[in-house]
Amino acid sequence: MRKRGLFLLIMLFVVASLGLEAAPKTKIVVGCFPALDEAYAAVLPEFYKKYPQIEVEIKALGFDDHHSQLVTALAAGEGAPDVAAVEIGYVAQFVAEGGLVDLLKPPFNAGRYRDGVTPYTWAQGMSNDGRLIAMPADIAPGCAFYRRDVFAAHGINVDDIKTIEDLYEVGKKVSKDLDGDGKNDTWLISDASSIAWMIIRSAPELYFDEKGNCLVDSERFRLAFEWAKKFQDDGLAGGIAAWTNEWYVAFQTGTVAYEPSGAWLGGHLKNWMAPDTAGKWGVTEWPALRPGEDRMAGYWGGTFLAIPEQSKHKEEAWAFIEFITTNVNAQKTCFEVADCFPAWMAAWEDKLFEEKMDFFAGQQARLLWIDIAKRVPEVITNRFDSVANSVITSELGAVLQEGKPVERALRDAKTQIERRVRRGR
Repeated sequence: MRKRGLFLLIMLFVVASLGLEAAPKTKIVVGCFPALDEAYAAVLPEFYKKYPQIEVEIKALGFDDHHSQLVTALAAGEGAPDVAAVEIGYVAQFVAEGGLVDLLKPPFNAGRYRDGVTPYTWAQGMSNDGRLIAMPADIAPGCAFYRRDVFAAHGINVDDIKTIEDLYEVGKKVSKDLDGDGKNDTWLISDASSIAWMIIRSAPELYFDEKGNCLVDSERFRLAFEWAKKFQDDGLAGGIAAWTNEWYVAFQTGTVAYEPSGAWLGGHLKNWMAPDTAGKWGVTEWPALRPGEDRMAGYWGGTFLAIPEQSKHKEEAWAFIEFITTNVNAQKTCFEVADCFPAWMAAWEDKLFEEKMDFFAGQQARLLWIDIAKRVPEVITNRFDSVANSVITSELGAVLQEGKPVERALRDAKTQIERRVRRGR
């Protein structure tokens, strides 16, 4: 009898063990774009230690294709991943079109992490009606990358660039016609539009105020367009489009001396755009818009993670998002692998962010990025931001490429935006 009881206990233990081993894993799909796929793949071993019951498939498409497919899937009500990466430029569009869960609600309760997230990014992930539709994962503090060698050759001290006027004067020194054909062959900046975006993205209000009033005819937008036009008209901008071979060559050869961008550009310069230029670059803050004002502090990118309503594995999806966005080691890994600057502020305390960077001639650039991130204003978002962004981009192009007067461009922009807002309500 005693042996039989012992036998039954052993059999129960074996069956239970087999049951545990055979328990199916829950598979979730994470949709993203390069190089987030590499960053998230590098985090998975640690994630699986905590969540062995979850299997993660990472699907990456090109930047535009990823977002286009996500728009289509959300509209169709099927085909979306369980976790969707959303770049800041698309967040407002997804707020407007719906289809993403409110992460403040149970069982997610993301609100408990608010104080740990870079403040301005939390505001960007919020809808006007108080929903958090996307959790900040990484940020892109706005800065400028400059060629130390070019500045030194012209006797320029980057610390003397305190205002946009100072930057313009520096541009006149470094922009040169080398072959005598009447056109400059070296320039301060690659494209004049970056001057406008630097000004636009550093304001506490973007396209709309808290009441939804359109702001694109404001003084800030006028100055943004006028300064961009001045840099272009006076030959300080090369008219070089981003993500082209000409852009990469300009960085490699030093024909462009100053590039406003996000912190992420530093990794691209080092890893594949211009690796042979190590030690020739420095990183600096944006200048002030006017004398006596603080330096502009803004953003130039950033990634958020969201859960589509159609996901059948929302809790598992949240486990992944929570791990990526609030785990210090995960945030650090993403930064080391793909230069995803942490949105989770506790990660900044790691000694990694105090290191001197050889590519930037020993500069502690990461400390500068942290300082900038702390000063970026919490921007008021609006569900029609993506509409306004599209219109402003088009009108800025008309000013720079077709000579359209600034006042008329901004007036037309406001008319178009307000018309499309009325139709969208």
